[in-house]
Amino acid sequence: MADKEKLFTEFTAPTTQEWLDKIEVDLKGADFQKRLVWRTNEGFNVQPFYRREDLANLKTPDALPGEFPYVRGNKKDSNVWYVRQNILVDDPKEANKKALDILNKGIDSLGFKLPGKLVSKDTVEALLDNIFCDIVEVNFCTCPRHSVELAQILVEYFSKKGYDKEKVVGSIEWDPMQKLVMKGKDVTPVLAIAPQLVEALKDYPNFRCVAVNSNALNNAGAYIVQELGYALAWGNEYLQQLTDAGVDVDLAAKSIKFNMGVSENYFMEIAKFRAARLLWAQIVKQYEPKSDCACKMIVNATTSTYNQTLFDSYVNLLRSQTEAMSAALGSVHSMVVTPFDAPYEEATDFSERIARNQQLLIKEESHFDRIVDPSAGSYYIEHLTDALATEAWKIFLKVEEEGGFLAAVKAGTIQDDINATNVKRHGDAAKRKEFLLGTNQFPNFTEKSEGKKAKACGCCCGHADEEEHPFKAISSTRLAADFEDLRIHTEETKVPTAFMLTIGNLAMRQARAQFSCNFLACAGYKVIDNLGFKTVEEGVDAALEAKADIVVICSSDDEYAEYAIPAFKYLNGRAMFVVAGAPACMEDLKAAGIENYIHVKCNVLETLKEYNQKLGI
Repeated sequence: MADKEKLFTEFTAPTTQEWLDKIEVDLKGADFQKRLVWRTNEGFNVQPFYRREDLANLKTPDALPGEFPYVRGNKKDSNVWYVRQNILVDDPKEANKKALDILNKGIDSLGFKLPGKLVSKDTVEALLDNIFCDIVEVNFCTCPRHSVELAQILVEYFSKKGYDKEKVVGSIEWDPMQKLVMKGKDVTPVLAIAPQLVEALKDYPNFRCVAVNSNALNNAGAYIVQELGYALAWGNEYLQQLTDAGVDVDLAAKSIKFNMGVSENYFMEIAKFRAARLLWAQIVKQYEPKSDCACKMIVNATTSTYNQTLFDSYVNLLRSQTEAMSAALGSVHSMVVTPFDAPYEEATDFSERIARNQQLLIKEESHFDRIVDPSAGSYYIEHLTDALATEAWKIFLKVEEEGGFLAAVKAGTIQDDINATNVKRHGDAAKRKEFLLGTNQFPNFTEKSEGKKAKACGCCCGHADEEEHPFKAISSTRLAADFEDLRIHTEETKVPTAFMLTIGNLAMRQARAQFSCNFLACAGYKVIDNLGFKTVEEGVDAALEAKADIVVICSSDDEYAEYAIPAFKYLNGRAMFVVAGAPACMEDLKAAGIENYIHVKCNVLETLKEYNQKLGI
């Protein structure tokens, strides 16, 4: 041991300034802030490296698992979470049959989406037949107006079965404000039944009945900090209303459950769940509960649909897998992995099996359930946790200044904020500032939609909502939808052929041909790459022989002055002519009549729409 200590003392740890000096040398004069500091969508900067000294003023590293403020999770001895699958109930007996089947395949949490018209004793008896509710978590989503009735039926059922009230775990996901937020529907009359619902289930301490469905914001494109800040305000609105109605604060807080989304930002999502528990604990603490246990935040996480794609849909497995990992490492209570085919069809047995196995993989093979908060002490994640908490708290305080969540939603400020983010993200995707693998970047050149169409959103109440409502709504479309609509339209109308006329500098022509193929294939164009041509005439003749609708000249910036105009003139309008790049001689090329250019600063979506229009598609 003495020798080892002596060995370690021979190495002097470099200071932060020494690291910065070394980086400055390696950057060779480039701006450190522009090249290496990441300005996040969440409103704060992320440095390229962190050291222990960066955590000197943070309190989160001192927290312990299972102790207030629960930043490191609600458990002390493990990181076990419930593996949940949701079932849409049309026929209670068939739903029960499916539930029993998946309980034998790794599921230990069930989510029944039950139309209000089916709520009855017979339905509950049929649904829960042979399901042991003191072992399996059971959750219900139904019409808010039928939730008290459902709660009373469940209490009677649990009592008849003789279950230990402490062992019954689950929820009724009563959240009328979701319809106000997402649809603009006036739900204020329904809010008054919350105390009755809580009262009905008060003897079941682990069965929650008031939900905050902020996953709806996630699936509408909200940034992580927006979902977090608004979720906290949403939960606080319910807590305030319950305590104002005379419900004991401990009971009220223990009745609330959060259903949150998980996006693709791996480390940021881990930090989000840590920050969420920290802030919620602080909020509940202000109501002066008798027990710190009331300050625990119970979170069911659902992987996002916002970033899922119709084309190259197996990539959705990669997205949801990293999202599931974030949720697990973030110590959630339960998790739903959205099947990869959700954008275009009702989940199949295969896609549901894969979704289950994605959780079982990280649980049984990677042992994510063994270690409590493994990210604790990570300089980077501790910084993200603190930064997200800071920015989310600003949103929370802003909402409170507007009179609380309900008042802010009625005023439309929350909907405006989320809608603005959705518009921005679609714009960023159009410009490839936000990547969607297989959609706006590196699409599968040969893939066809094969009749797949984007699936309309469903409603657990079982009916479409086409009414006009008094408040603003949130407009939600998947990030890939614009590109998918364009690609399907091209496929169904006419698929043009784009020919790469590669000439000149080998490295540049290959790089630009690859870029152009990826660019044009985003609209479903057939692309033909080439090894290179000795003359532009040879290249144009080959393009015409291939019956090309578009000829893309791919060369270096310097050589475009030599090749572009002769190629354009020789083509003589027999196909659309495109220059790959934005060369210094662009004005000269434009003067010669060349008007089409594709490069990294293009709005890919708008450019492709323009090309479709020119081609009569």
